[in-house]
Amino acid sequence: MNNNEPIPNINIGQVYDQRYADAEVHYDALGPMADFFGRNMPAHRHDRFFQVHFVKSGLVRVYLDEHQYHQHGPMFFLTPPTVTHAFVTQADADGHVLTVRQPLVWNLLEESGDLADPAEVRPLCVARAQLEPHRHAELDRLERLFDALGDEAASDGAGREVAVRSLARLIFIRLFRLSSSALPSQPARHEDLALFQRFQMLIEEHHAHHWTLFQYAEALDVTENRLNEICRRTAGKPSKRLVFDRQIQEARRLLIFTAASINEIGYRLGFNDPAYFSRFFTREAGMTPGSYRRRHRRG
Repeated sequence: MNNNEPIPNINIGQVYDQRYADAEVHYDALGPMADFFGRNMPAHRHDRFFQVHFVKSGLVRVYLDEHQYHQHGPMFFLTPPTVTHAFVTQADADGHVLTVRQPLVWNLLEESGDLADPAEVRPLCVARAQLEPHRHAELDRLERLFDALGDEAASDGAGREVAVRSLARLIFIRLFRLSSSALPSQPARHEDLALFQRFQMLIEEHHAHHWTLFQYAEALDVTENRLNEICRRTAGKPSKRLVFDRQIQEARRLLIFTAASINEIGYRLGFNDPAYFSRFFTREAGMTPGSYRRRHRRG
């Protein structure tokens, strides 16, 4: 494996939702994006885009460059352009994801003059549990703005694009006001994080080949126990669960976004027995592949 492989650059409008390929603002709820990208999001970046995740509830493990945060919602984290980030959210975590082109934020900061220096914007994380009590209302107002943005993004009313852009600007004003309460990062063991990221890239390459944990550990030149310890410490999950999560994430993605039959999807994911694929999916997702497709299929 090439350890110098570059960190992926993801353009949300092109990879995830092409309806907004050229849009200045992209919004979606956390749940649908997690169905597509997974709850265990490997290291990546967004050149020329700012991104904000607002998580209403559940534990989140966030890695922003060398900064590490483990927090429960309500919380948010800001990722400036080019900052490498990775995160793991609990299965029931819900919230919002806002992605905007960098000129929107730069222009806002230049207009305001007192929110932040455009050249000094850094990744940050703010959690209600760590906020001073008198600032809880500010975080509540930010959450209501995200709820309003979600409603407006789902509407087709007159002036929708202007409303979405205006709400996005208000959201950034609120979060920059809260930036003085940003959390200090926790120390990260860089060798563990580097190995964990290599493990994620191997999963990406071989989850459909149904590699054993021994094969992953051998490729990483560690023992299975060492690999499992690092995964538990970094992502809060055992190594085997991370492999299963990636397989079920890809199955969900194919069920929602392709017209392939359920049997074809199973074969594509390395399941030679369609019945076994159906049992695996039902166990992991809590419903059959057909039921999942009917419930979540777009359009």
